[in-house]
Amino acid sequence: MRRSILGGICLLFVLSFPINLLAVDLADADAIYAQGGPDNLLKSAQLYVQALDADPTSYEAAWKASRSYREYANESKKLGVEGWEDICKEYGKLGMKYGETAIELDPNKIEGYFWYGCSVGNYSDGVSILTALKEGLKDKTQSSFEKSYELDKMYEDGGPIKALGRFWFVLPWPLQKKDKALTYLQEFQKLYPADAEGQIYLSEVLIKTKAKDEAKVLLEKAATADEKYYADWADRLLKEL
Repeated sequence: MRRSILGGICLLFVLSFPINLLAVDLADADAIYAQGGPDNLLKSAQLYVQALDADPTSYEAAWKASRSYREYANESKKLGVEGWEDICKEYGKLGMKYGETAIELDPNKIEGYFWYGCSVGNYSDGVSILTALKEGLKDKTQSSFEKSYELDKMYEDGGPIKALGRFWFVLPWPLQKKDKALTYLQEFQKLYPADAEGQIYLSEVLIKTKAKDEAKVLLEKAATADEKYYADWADRLLKEL
């Protein structure tokens, strides 16, 4: 009888272990992610992947892994880390992988679509937009951002709006659609007028559409941004006007 009871307890522990491991890993990863910085972003991604390995049905672990890998690549680029192009190539692709996993696990939620699309952007930073296009990523990226916009365009402080605007601008001719880029980025600017990244994105479209005076006003605001990456970008564009 005693052996039977102990056996049952051990079996219960084994069955519950993946769930407990998942909870601990996600909690640890969330705390590390919140600290920011490339090292913490990468560490959090690795923990989210461990959680997903423990429970392959975890949508949360999948999309958070995608987000962390993408943010690691993006921060490395913005900080000018040595070899950032290679980082964007490798970890942007991992962000894509786990974004796709999240979409497969729950196609009715926004996070997988949004972070997949953002990860493609960083992957393109590493390999070039033309290479990404040759790999057939244009349509899937477009549909991911459009689905994000449809599900919740205000997610991540209007991220889907800004992402669609940038998407349509950075594509090479004849795929580029400046009118669509302008529409989305003006919508974003109305909602988030103090966002330096959005100001720069909109300014670049305005410059291309010969509205340089309007672009100059936005760039002068962006040049005072707390984040040096965007302030420097705005300064460069102002010098080119």
